Amino acid sequence: MGDTDEEIEHRIIMEIVVDAYDEQERAMGWYYSLENEMTFPFEAKCIARVATSPLKAGEVVIVTGLADSDVCLHDMFVDIGFGGGTLAVPLSQIDPVDATEETCQIIGDWHYWVDKGYHF
Repeated sequence: MGDTDEEIEHRIIMEIVVDAYDEQERAMGWYYSLENEMTFPFEAKCIARVATSPLKAGEVVIVTGLADSDVCLHDMFVDIGFGGGTLAVPLSQIDPVDATEETCQIIGDWHYWVDKGYHF
């Protein structure tokens, strides 16, 4: 689960899930933080194979937005251009390649949350 990063922990507790008392409130805290901090579109690379996603490790995609909130009640998903349409993939599956500093930071915070085994 890796080392604890006090700066990231503080950001998560004081900014992202502050005043969240149940799973849905924590999910919505993450959702709105991601929505506010990420700038779309941006280029990202698939960093892990996930059984529910067709992306392969190393594949580069364009992230076009945050998936609808109803899709993000148990995990955070982003929309990518795929096969002439849009596909929602887990945010934990991608890493920004060409994105704003704020986008990189909030995605890094999400990866940290997931890697630490935290849940909503």
